[in-house]
Amino acid sequence: MCLGVPAEVIAIPDPGEPRARVAISGVERTVATDLLADEELRPGDWVLVHVGFALSRIDAEEAAITLEQISRLGGTILDDEIASFRRSVIE
Repeated sequence: MCLGVPAEVIAIPDPGEPRARVAISGVERTVATDLLADEELRPGDWVLVHVGFALSRIDAEEAAITLEQISRLGGTILDDEIASFRRSVIE
């Protein structure tokens, strides 16, 4: 299963490049922010990440609710998503 998972923006390495460093449950990765070109992302913002792309900006409350709902699905769904996120690389 492939879900959109909330991630916190922890850094914008190069403001001229459409990339952000994000963290999901302690796992950090660089994601593409091309789809949010009109947004001014900053550390502390939350985004919904799917297959290495930040799809939309969400607020912290929505992020918490979404993470709670994913964990309620049971099994290893969230763990599987985090493992997939850990293996992904966006250059």
